[in-house]
Amino acid sequence: MIDTHTHLYLNDFKEDIDDVIGRAVDAGVRKMLLPNIDSSTIEAMSNLAARYPTNCLSMIGLHPCSVKADFENELKVIEAELRSVVTAPLSSGEGLGVRHYIAIGETGLDYHWDETFIEQQKEALRIQIGWAKEFGLPIVLHSRDSFDDLLNLITEHHHEKLTGVFHCFTGSTEEARRVIALSGFYLGIGGVVTYKNTVLRETLKEVGLDRVVLETDSPYLAPVPYRGKRNESSYVSLIAEQVALTLKLPMHEVAALTERNAKSLFPLA
Repeated sequence: MIDTHTHLYLNDFKEDIDDVIGRAVDAGVRKMLLPNIDSSTIEAMSNLAARYPTNCLSMIGLHPCSVKADFENELKVIEAELRSVVTAPLSSGEGLGVRHYIAIGETGLDYHWDETFIEQQKEALRIQIGWAKEFGLPIVLHSRDSFDDLLNLITEHHHEKLTGVFHCFTGSTEEARRVIALSGFYLGIGGVVTYKNTVLRETLKEVGLDRVVLETDSPYLAPVPYRGKRNESSYVSLIAEQVALTLKLPMHEVAALTERNAKSLFPLA
């Protein structure tokens, strides 16, 4: 299995990151994909990816909640990092240097906590869509209380070179179908699928797994029975079990299908 969205580099894991990654591997989670937040998290994320190059792979982007008045300066730092890695010479014997990026993200729109910088969020997202197209990388999209605006913006800029995932998707069947109608876009399904009052299980029954990848969003949104506690990548297995139960499929089939989808979306080879 692949955890397509996990913030294992945060301080929440500072004391036991080796154990956390060990438990994930023991649970069958071979790859853990690390979305960036802003300029302050690049170093910690990159250090973890360098420490576990087989298991942890990095993205680069600016989270919408980090978009403030100085967002252009943030984007300059992140773009410089992206371009320095993309243009870096290949290291002998390994093909890629210690730092390389498999996606642009996470980015998107978030209107939940603060609506002060909505227009700046949209502009930051447009710029990052441009990077995704330029470098042929998928884009990882965060959406909170902003689904229609986000989908409309992605639709406006959609192109055969633009692919990505609506991370932490929690929406209805109709919303899922609108995402799937965009070629190359997937639904990121996490711990919310295990929650009592979610609509996600009914959504999955309608749309199936053709465009689904699994994620934890660790340390947030832990699945039942760990809801309210720190999430971790090993819990992908609990998410997969709930999906399997919902769709009446064998666990190994859910694991295989979602892994296939992740490998189709992200450059993991």
